[in-house]
Amino acid sequence: PSMSTLKVTNIQATGETASRAVSGVAASWVNLNGSGTIAIRDSINVASLTDNGTGDYTINFSNSFSSVNYASSGFCGEDGNMASFRNNIGFNSTSLQRVAATLINGSRNDQSLYTCITHGDLA
Repeated sequence: PSMSTLKVTNIQATGETASRAVSGVAASWVNLNGSGTIAIRDSINVASLTDNGTGDYTINFSNSFSSVNYASSGFCGEDGNMASFRNNIGFNSTSLQRVAATLINGSRNDQSLYTCITHGDLA
C-alpha cells in the first residue's frame, strides 16, 4: 500500500476541545533507560541511541531536521532522586543530538530515566 501525505495548518486530536498549530507538535521525543545497556522505551523520530560514556548519550534522529536551529528540553533522574540532576543538551546537528545527565557538582551519572523532546522543522 502507498502512503499519503495529509497537509494541515492546525491539528485537533479526537476528544480534545482545543486545536493547535502543527508547528507546535514535537518533531522528536524519546524516553530512554540510560543505565546499564541503554535502551529506548518509547520514541517518535528516533532511530537509535549511542552510549558515549557515563551519563553521555547521542540521540540519532530517523528523519533529519532542516537546520540546527531547533529547540529541545529534557529531564533525567535515578531511583526517584530527580531534583539533584541537571539535563545538559549540548552538541547537535540536523541528524543527531548529544545530551548528558550531570550531577549538581558537575560530575556525570548514568540515569535510569532520561527524556528529551525536540521541536523544529524536519528536512
